[in-house]
Amino acid sequence: MPVTGGTQYVRIGGQGPAVLLLHGFGDTGDMWEPLAEVLVKDHTVIIPDLRGMGLSSHPETGYEKVAQARDIAAILDQLKVQKVALVTHDIGNMVGYALAAQYPDRVTKWVVMDAPLPGLGTWYVQLTNPKLWHFNFRGPDTERLVAGRERILLDRFYNELSANPAAIDDQTRDHYAELYARPGAIHNAFSGQFAAFTQDGDDNKELFAKLGKLPMPVLAIGGDHSFGASIQSELASVASNVQGAIITNSGHWIMEEQPQQAIGVIVPFIEKE
Repeated sequence: MPVTGGTQYVRIGGQGPAVLLLHGFGDTGDMWEPLAEVLVKDHTVIIPDLRGMGLSSHPETGYEKVAQARDIAAILDQLKVQKVALVTHDIGNMVGYALAAQYPDRVTKWVVMDAPLPGLGTWYVQLTNPKLWHFNFRGPDTERLVAGRERILLDRFYNELSANPAAIDDQTRDHYAELYARPGAIHNAFSGQFAAFTQDGDDNKELFAKLGKLPMPVLAIGGDHSFGASIQSELASVASNVQGAIITNSGHWIMEEQPQQAIGVIVPFIEKE
């Protein structure tokens, strides 16, 4: 679908109240397949690939999360969808916050999975975590090092940030390695999505100063081998109605590691009146 400066690949299916699913780095909208198979029975399910990722186009600019959120809002306009329940993971959380803060009347509920928000909560403490080394891993020489070795790069994240690396099978790893080997994909991830984090932090602080805490109900989910219960605390600093859930025997890759546990907490939250 057309967006500012390019196109965004969007999967759409089902009928009923709309649910918008936003992925992060290391995967694409394909990560949501187990959840989408359940939701599509009685919801309209909307799953974009984020800017410069998956099968979306690869523009050089526009990776600030407030800009990406405006593109998502434009996609919803094109689909004639006014309101959505929002489910996000990783960088999807960052786009999700920018969407919920800029368009709070369009997000009825928000499920946030296992990543903090730039500039808010304990973000600046999180930046000292050695596991986040990749936030500044960019530049032409870095991209040359990774070219042709995308599977090795992604394996590092899958193995280091999971409770059980075997839960992310070779077929899944090869699938995403192929997508991240597409021309421009690693460049847009490193020099687009990651490089924008500093500006995202400034933008988020401005949004929070303007809006205050988000009004919609929020479910904050963490893997017990990753952010765990701290995600609820992170979101409580930016939203007024937050409940938490911990997925056991899971690291960061919750939908790959423990999809049924995740579905078991996400779907009732979305469907609760």
